[in-house]
Amino acid sequence: MTTIQETIQTKLASAFAPLHLEVVNESHMHNVPAGSESHFKVVLVSDAFKGEKLINRHRRVNKVLTEELQGGVHALALHTLTPEDWFDQGGKVADSPPCLGGSNRG
Repeated sequence: MTTIQETIQTKLASAFAPLHLEVVNESHMHNVPAGSESHFKVVLVSDAFKGEKLINRHRRVNKVLTEELQGGVHALALHTLTPEDWFDQGGKVADSPPCLGGSNRG
């Protein structure tokens, strides 16, 4: 059985021919049952984003992942970069912040 994480990775690799792609399941950082696939961080570096504003990059990714976003995926942290952006950032993106939602609110 293919996981949601694998499906996301396959779809994005096919749609964007990325130079770099990371799909990280961050569900364990949230108030969800063990083994959940509901929260993901995506780092996608592709020439396909050259000349595009950030909002359009995100819209393109969301369109490719329409089924997953309408299903079990609750949150998608997107880092959509051109190769130049990736190089300028030293091949790093920010860590996701800790979850403050659900019953974890202080």
